[in-house]
Amino acid sequence: MIAVDLSSRVPIYRQIVERVTELVLLGVWPEGTQLPSVRSLALELGTNPNTIQKAYQELESRGIIRSAAGRGSFVAGREAAQGILRAQAESSLREAAQKAVLAGLTREEAARLIDEAWKGEGKP
Repeated sequence: MIAVDLSSRVPIYRQIVERVTELVLLGVWPEGTQLPSVRSLALELGTNPNTIQKAYQELESRGIIRSAAGRGSFVAGREAAQGILRAQAESSLREAAQKAVLAGLTREEAARLIDEAWKGEGKP
């Protein structure tokens, strides 16, 4: 379920954080789901266990997972993952709006583009 692109410029731990967050948001891993152990995921992905540990620590600091000593790591819930994605979406929209203004798009044109994307018409 978790795959990494070793040729990507995105650090492996960051790819793991993004993929776990995505799995939680999609409901593939609901609250209480146990994540693979650090050692088993490192073996599966062919990465250093420290990389997996760093990703898990990041996920825990964000509130997406929780660790139980001697038992492993578990999904804490969707709320934290949604909050992070929301913040990223807001930042991207602000940046896109600034570029749109510089490009000369009107507010109405920008609103139309957002409406199209919302309806699924703007899917890549």
